[in-house]
Amino acid sequence: MTSRRNLLTGMLATVAGVFVSHSKTASAAEAGKDSGELRFPGDPTEHNVVFQMNKEDEHYHQAVLFAVGELLRKYGDNITIVVTAFGRGIHILAKKPLRPVSPEVQEKVASLAAYGVKFHACGNTMDGLNWTKKDMVPFAEIVQIGAADIMELQEKGYSYLHW
Repeated sequence: MTSRRNLLTGMLATVAGVFVSHSKTASAAEAGKDSGELRFPGDPTEHNVVFQMNKEDEHYHQAVLFAVGELLRKYGDNITIVVTAFGRGIHILAKKPLRPVSPEVQEKVASLAAYGVKFHACGNTMDGLNWTKKDMVPFAEIVQIGAADIMELQEKGYSYLHW
C-alpha cells in the first residue's frame, strides 16, 4: 500500500511539474521571449552541428571542446552535436592515445559525451593505427570514413564547424 501511495504521489508531482512548466512556457511566449518549448526525449532538435577534430594540438582541442560546451549551454537539449575525429585528432577518443592528449581534454570529452554529445571515430584512421573498437573510449561511435561522415551529416542539415 505504501509503495502504491508513493507511486501515485510521484505521478501527481510529475503531472503538476508539467503543468507548471507549461504555464511558464506560455507566459514566456506571451512576453515575446524565446518560448523554450517543452521537449521530450527523442524529439528532433532544431539545431544540429558537426565539428571536425583532426589535429593533435592541445590549444586546438581546448578551443573545439569549449565551443561544443558553449553550444550545449546555450541550446540545452535542443541541439544535436557530433564531433567527428580523424587523423591526428582521433587520439582524443583513444583509451591509450599515441599522441599527446591532456587528462583535462580526456575529461572534457567524457563529460560532453555524458551530456549527449556524440563522438564519431574514423574507421580508416583506426585501421592505419591498427586499432579496434576495444582501443577506443566506450562512447565512441565508429564510422567508416570521417570525411564522409561530415559530408553526410551536412547533407542531413547539420552545420559544419572546423578550425
